[in-house]
Amino acid sequence: MAEVTTTPLIWDKAHECLDREQMQELQLKRMQELVHRVYEKVPFYRKAFDAQGIKPGDVKSLADVAKLPFTTKTDLRDNYPFGLFATSTDDIVRLHASSGTTGKPIVGAYTRNDMELWMQAMARTLTAGSVTHKDIVHNSYGYGLFTGGLGFHYGAEKIGCAVVPVASGLSRRQIMLWEDFGATVLLCTPSYALVLAETAEEMGVDVKSSCKLRVGFFGAEPWTAEMRKDIENRLGIEAFDIYGLTEIIGPGVAVECPYHNGLHIQEDFFYPEIIDPETGEPLPYGSKGELVFSAMTKEAFPVLRYRTRDLTVLHAEPCECGRTTVRMEKIFGRTDDMLIIRGVNVFPSQIESVLLTVPGLEPQYVIVVDRAKNSLDDIEVRVEASDVLWSQGENALADTVNLIKQSMHDVLGLTPKIRIVEPRSIQRSEGKAKRVVDLREVPM
Repeated sequence: MAEVTTTPLIWDKAHECLDREQMQELQLKRMQELVHRVYEKVPFYRKAFDAQGIKPGDVKSLADVAKLPFTTKTDLRDNYPFGLFATSTDDIVRLHASSGTTGKPIVGAYTRNDMELWMQAMARTLTAGSVTHKDIVHNSYGYGLFTGGLGFHYGAEKIGCAVVPVASGLSRRQIMLWEDFGATVLLCTPSYALVLAETAEEMGVDVKSSCKLRVGFFGAEPWTAEMRKDIENRLGIEAFDIYGLTEIIGPGVAVECPYHNGLHIQEDFFYPEIIDPETGEPLPYGSKGELVFSAMTKEAFPVLRYRTRDLTVLHAEPCECGRTTVRMEKIFGRTDDMLIIRGVNVFPSQIESVLLTVPGLEPQYVIVVDRAKNSLDDIEVRVEASDVLWSQGENALADTVNLIKQSMHDVLGLTPKIRIVEPRSIQRSEGKAKRVVDLREVPM
């Protein structure tokens, strides 16, 4: 059992502590309502159901959910921007979007009822980490199209907290606000938490003695147990892992409690499944597989059986905190190739698109991802020079490196390390080329 250093609190005992049989009865009712809603109001789903010979009335038990079609990220992009919405835009009060890799982001929509649902989910999330109306919440998640900042903001206000809506950036100013405003709760990505810790150290500020921070909620990117310890040791707080995604609602899908034995899923809102990523067949609790969610209670954007590409394990045993909701283990990895470097989504295809436009380079490269001593992720791109470029010497190589870095920054929003290597020095493959070498430890 994990050492408990905060008092376990529960926002909504009526649902978070619901008897397993009662939870499944509620889920079946809500899944049946969802199936009827998307069939009637979303042409994409009606077409998918008809193609498989399925009618809404065929869902008579939770086991029947496995018969329903999946939704993928490609489906969302193909129906950009509003093709999967189940309500009129007249009923939508908020639009969010994830970062798009080809100029077309994933769009999330919310009615007023959806906003209330989101606030409830976020109130549960923060309460799981012992946050109450007496806390001052320093919110360093990004505000805007990204769901993190506003999602946490409204959840904290639902509880009654005072919120400092600072967003990310201007790190020295953030440390000053910690001291002056007396924030007790920190919200940001884990990598930015380390940036803030480094900034405080550079300023000569002992966060543990001069600030009142006690807990933090970190997500939106993978982070290891070692990174958690580093954050906790340097900031003197207890770190809570969260999980969410724009396609389902944003943050608020799952969160750790003070026992830190998995993330509790708000499964009365979001129906979870684990499937075999190769066959799509459902797997029992305790099996490692791909996480799938259905947003049962969303009105504007009720996604059905969304394949997250995240790999994890679900556990249904009640937790010592009192919650009976299913818990998911920390994400092991993804079935696709997206990298998240210091909070920025990076796709190998983006890097390749830059390299192929730079004169003097061969289309042979490898992306090496590692974790530095400060626990922040580093990325190095190694690319082959052509014989001509290599023969021109160090000055020409240096100029090309600078050109690549500028182009990478323009496309990715970050500047990876660039190493131009000798022609024909990168290993070839007779099959599928291995473009990414990830040296980071697998999250625990």
